[in-house]
Formats: sequence, structure tokens, C-alpha cells
Amino acid sequence: MSAVKGVVVIARNGDRLECYQDPKTYKYGPTESTPFGESQSHKLGTLLRDIYLTGGSDSKIPRISTELVNLKQVHVRVKTGSEGTAVFDSATALLQGLFPPNTKNREQLADGSVVVAPLGGYQYIPVETVEPYNDLSLESWTSCPSFEKHIARVYSSDEFKRKADETRHFLTKLKDFTFGRPTTLENIWNVYDYVNTQLTHNKTYAYRLPPTYVNQVRDLVNWHEDKIFSDSDMNGIGNIAGRTTMHSVLTALERISFDGDPLQVLLIETTYQPMISFFHMTEIAKNYPQLKGLPDYASAIAIEIRAGPAPDQRDFVRVKFRNGTNTDDFETLSVFGHRGDIPLTEFIYRLENSVIDSPYDWGKVCGNNKYGMIEEPATTPEMGIKTIGAELARPSFDLLFGFMLAVIMLFSVYTIGAFIKTRIQARKRIQLPVTAQEVQEGSDLLPTQPHKIVVADYKSVAGRRY
Repeated sequence: MSAVKGVVVIARNGDRLECYQDPKTYKYGPTESTPFGESQSHKLGTLLRDIYLTGGSDSKIPRISTELVNLKQVHVRVKTGSEGTAVFDSATALLQGLFPPNTKNREQLADGSVVVAPLGGYQYIPVETVEPYNDLSLESWTSCPSFEKHIARVYSSDEFKRKADETRHFLTKLKDFTFGRPTTLENIWNVYDYVNTQLTHNKTYAYRLPPTYVNQVRDLVNWHEDKIFSDSDMNGIGNIAGRTTMHSVLTALERISFDGDPLQVLLIETTYQPMISFFHMTEIAKNYPQLKGLPDYASAIAIEIRAGPAPDQRDFVRVKFRNGTNTDDFETLSVFGHRGDIPLTEFIYRLENSVIDSPYDWGKVCGNNKYGMIEEPATTPEMGIKTIGAELARPSFDLLFGFMLAVIMLFSVYTIGAFIKTRIQARKRIQLPVTAQEVQEGSDLLPTQPHKIVVADYKSVAGRRY
């Protein structure tokens, strides 16, 4: 029997059209997936099915439903921030490969007729879309002032300046092939993205580009992105992409390890940034320097939970990696210096203190009060798998605004009502005859005390989180 009890897969999206990223803030522009990229992700899904769902595989998950998906056993988180369309399409294509159409996806109606789902039994698998405006776990580096300072420090470092001097001659020659895009080391991600996109989809461009140029640009972007999305300290801001993603990973591993929990597969479909940080946080990059930098499209990290060999009752972690579609299988990697599998308890222990698991912690690390979190609340919402009880973090702006608007409207109605009442009384005073005796006796027609308007005190909700 296979020792694999379950797996967490972190997958990069497949090929897409050109996407601009601001080199100073890493905010993104629009893009779309391509049929080529969707086929890459589908191929990855098929491979994952062969490994973890197919009978006869050494790594088949024993208890998992292999023909029709059991939604209690499989959970999918999809990033919808930068490259959102391409990431979502890639997740859909991967799931088609993982759980292909099956004619058993049918039902018998009351009249006795049998209906098969469309497209030969297509399996519609719901996914949790992770959007940066209410869940930062899969795109924690944008709108993060501390991360922008980290980028600036990288650009101002002596190492970066030396690299820029070394590559200036090549980047000057590259101008003829970038059509107005700045060929600076700071902008190398956008330069590479353009060159790679054209080389893949534009035959005329592919015929013109000198054969060594793409490799040189690729080496530079690998060096650049590795500097941006890593840190010498596991808890450093450069690792923020991995530190927020790891909350979902560790939570899922704990669930899979617990025999009473049905979860057996977590798929996180995302972009390349968390993968770079993960390799550094787990010390994989030390032993595999070739993995520093951009993983190819449709790359995947598989983090397996494995039962220990008898009589050991512990669960172990095995990390595998497949760099795009250029290889046929996953390569097993050494984690934290372990030559073999690492105990799950050690894996969690070494990573858990670096994890950013709430928007409050993200705000402290990034120096951004995005959610109005002035003080830490008694209960902190988590960033992670929604279906296990961790509610998505939502900003409290709507509640605060609605509460203040209600107070203002109440105050306005009260004031207008008092004004109208005073005017009506004044008209009555003018119309009614008043005798001199009534005035002398202190008639109550005129108020002797000024009106006092009291507004109820309320407590600010700026510190609350949802």
C-alpha cells in the first residue's frame, strides 16, 4: 500500500499573454491565458492524476475517490489578483486533467430517465477564489510599504549596482528587440516577459532574435526575482509571498495528517512569487541553486504527507518539484538539509513562527493600516482554507461608514424636525392674541431655556476585523 496520505500542490499558472508589473511596487496590468497555457496546466493535472489517483501508482492516495470528485476530500484555492484570469483558467484546465469527464457523473430522474452531465460527464469542481481586497494570503506583496522599501534596498545595494554595470552592454544591444521598453536591470522582469511572450507566439520575432539573447535575459530575470522574493532571514519581508501562503499549507498538512478529517488534496493555483520564497524558507535553494528564480509556466511543488515506516507512528513530509512541462516527472528535494523525508512535526515547527496568518499581522509587517486595524482584536480572522472555519478577512470600512451615516441622518432628522416645530410655534404666536397681562405673568409661549441637542456617544469600530 502507498505511504502517501495526502498532498498539497502549489502550482503556477500556464502560459499567458504579456503582463506588465511595476518594477517599484509590483502592481500589475491585465493579461489573458492562452490555449498553450491551458494545455500546459491540463498536462500537469493529468500527471498529478497518474501519480495520486491512479491504481498501481506507488504514490496513490489510498482513500481518495478517483472517478467522481468528492468535494470533502479536495479543496482548491485560486489567486485572482495579478495574472488573475490566467491563473483561474489554469486552475480550471488542471482540474479537468485531475478529474476528467466521467459518464458516471449522472443521475436518474423521477420519470426514470437518466441524465449525464454535459461534455461527457464534465465535473464541475468549485474553487475558492482568493482576491487581494479581502484575503491577502496569495498576493501579500502589493500595497505593502515595507516590501516596497525592500525592493528599493535591493536596487540600491552594491551587488545590484555591480550587476547593472556588468550587464549594461548586453541590455543596450537588447533595445532593438524590446520596442521602447526600458532595458534596465530594474525593469528586467518586463523585458523578459515581453521577449518570452514574443518568442513563444510570434514567428517573425523568433526568426529575428539572436539565439543566445533569451538565455541571457532569462539568467538576469532569475537573479532579479530571486533577490526580490527572498530574504536572508526566514521572517524577513522578502519572504512575504511564502510567509502568507504557508498558513494554508501548514493547516492543510495538519488536516491531512489527522485521520478524522476527510481532506486529502489541497491545490493552490497561484503565480511564481510564493514558490521562490518557499525554496528559500525551506533551505531548498541552498542545495539546488538551479531553482533560484522564475519557475517555468505550469510548474508545481508537491508537498506529500507520508506515513512513517513501522514501527514509527509519525507522519513525514516529502517535497517534490516539477519545473514546467520540460520534465516528465517530479524531482524529490532535500528540505532543511534532510537527505530523506522530514518529520511533519519538525517541518511545521521550523516554519510556523514565520507564518503571517491574519490581516492584522500583515498590517504590522507591511506597515499598512488597510483594514483600519489600530488595535489587535480579541479574535483574529485567519488567512487560509475557508472551509475549515477560517473566515476570510474583510475590511470594516463598510460597517464604519454605514454606522456614521446612520448617526448623521438621525442627527439631521432631529435637527430639521426641531426647526420645523419651532417655526410652526412661531407662526402660532404671531396669529394668537397675547395680552399684556400674559406677558407680564411670564407666559410660556416663549422658551426661557435654550434647547439642548444630545447625540448618543458611540464607540469607534475602526479596530474591528472580519
